[in-house]
Amino acid sequence: MSVRFNWTTVHPAAYKAGIGMEESLQNSFLTPIQKELIKIRASQINGCAFCLNMHTKDAIKYGETPQRIFLLNAWRDAKELFTEEEQIILQITEEVTLINKKGLSEETYQKAKTIFDESQLADIIMAAIVINMWNRIAISTHMPIGK
Repeated sequence: MSVRFNWTTVHPAAYKAGIGMEESLQNSFLTPIQKELIKIRASQINGCAFCLNMHTKDAIKYGETPQRIFLLNAWRDAKELFTEEEQIILQITEEVTLINKKGLSEETYQKAKTIFDESQLADIIMAAIVINMWNRIAISTHMPIGK
């Protein structure tokens, strides 16, 4: 696929706003690895090669293991590799990414509330929203995978 256009130069205000959303998560409670798990999982669901390439590399840079990255798509069957907190983060990520299915379910939300406070839940939800935004931009503009 060829790149359709460079949206960062065509619509710099939107790009700046997107960066601002990303930067709002810099001081969140989420660890760098938790953020990358959110980004990878949403990107797997959305089929965003650009973001998968970027965030798997970033996750490894932050110390994530290849095994957990390889099995992230099947985390429910590999629960022993993911903490309870990570499992809830992944469930929220999936439900936010697949918002048209049923949204963030009451069951998931109530379970998350037993571990996370409202501020932390807001961070998790926002992290899922932000990567979904980037996925949609990268997929619709055919951003190249890169090296």
